[in-house]
Amino acid sequence: MTLQTISVDISPRRIATITLNRPERGNAFDQTMLDELGDQLKALADDDAVRIVVLRGAGKHFCTGADLASRGPSAEMQPPQPAKHSLRDVLALLDSLPKPTIAVVHGGAVGGGAGFVTCCDVAIATEAAFFSVPEIRVGMAPFGIMPFMIRAIGHRAFRRYGLSGERIAAAAALRIGLTHELCDAAMLENTLARITDELLLAAPHATAALKAAAARYASPNLDDIRAHVQSRHDPNSPEAQEGIASFREKRKPGWYPG
Repeated sequence: MTLQTISVDISPRRIATITLNRPERGNAFDQTMLDELGDQLKALADDDAVRIVVLRGAGKHFCTGADLASRGPSAEMQPPQPAKHSLRDVLALLDSLPKPTIAVVHGGAVGGGAGFVTCCDVAIATEAAFFSVPEIRVGMAPFGIMPFMIRAIGHRAFRRYGLSGERIAAAAALRIGLTHELCDAAMLENTLARITDELLLAAPHATAALKAAAARYASPNLDDIRAHVQSRHDPNSPEAQEGIASFREKRKPGWYPG
């Protein structure tokens, strides 16, 4: 099934593959993609014919984060698009899906794209993949992905990479727990097949129970964190406006000491 921004295919082995399909934009997400992802994740969660959900990207990158170009001056000329699912909604749906999830990463997983990776149970990446949480460089803190990222890589590592916005190479991502396996690009499909086969050996209802228990006992209270984030997140702050403008204009932001 092909939608506007994603495609969903279910194999005879009951593996659903969601492919982010905006390759010309590096699979950066806009509101349409978030809404389509949210709808499909809800449907797959309730589909007993699906055992595993795989998330991957078409083209050069996995997902390069939010499509900042859609927030430019030209976007102000368009009528506002009603939002069905926010990024936080989609991350929560992916994180709480009652069946195993696998992120298959090549190219960049940036910002919210890295957030998608942290919400999957298993993350596989090619040796040339890279990650970053660069929101701080455009005047915003990565509040939406913060609880999931801290849980995945730990408080100390998140402070380094969240504060700097620097690129995280695949080897470093493996070392800090952002991914579970690295492989040569030529071996990516074989690695995915091996891991899905292992996951298919797990009993479906026990899998759902294990994920629910892990979320309850091993994670911070995400509802409390989301409420805190909502109270502080201001995407229209002067810093955010300057950061987005500097990104569009391919220049250093005003706070960078020339």
